[in-house]
Amino acid sequence: MKQKIVIKVLMTCDKCRTKAMKIAAKTSGVNSVAIEGSDKDQLVVIGEGVDTPNLTRSLRKKLCYAEILKVEEVKPKEEEKKPKEEEKKPKEEEKKPPLCPTLSLCHQYPPFPMYCEPMYCEPLRCASSSDGGCFIM
Repeated sequence: MKQKIVIKVLMTCDKCRTKAMKIAAKTSGVNSVAIEGSDKDQLVVIGEGVDTPNLTRSLRKKLCYAEILKVEEVKPKEEEKKPKEEEKKPKEEEKKPPLCPTLSLCHQYPPFPMYCEPMYCEPLRCASSSDGGCFIM
């Protein structure tokens, strides 16, 4: 289960922010680290199986002040997208012209279905030889 952890840390300069991000990034189970807040004093850690008290303790040792503000579960993006996909209606299949009904069954030529407009469709006639068979073969 992914968690989003927001920790308020005393970060007055860029060096402190860098140090806090390094400490958080080294913690096992962390996937991403970001800095948020109006004063850029909140460290947002997203990860799976992160030991929050241990992370806070490490930040207190190096930066003197750290307080856990929020720990919440992060929903996977797939679950968020599913309702949107269901709302979309599938496009209607493009209508193909009807299969030409006047094709001769003589040796099934052409080997692929032939689509054509009914008014332009002409029957395929097999030229027969004197014995009545087809000479296409």
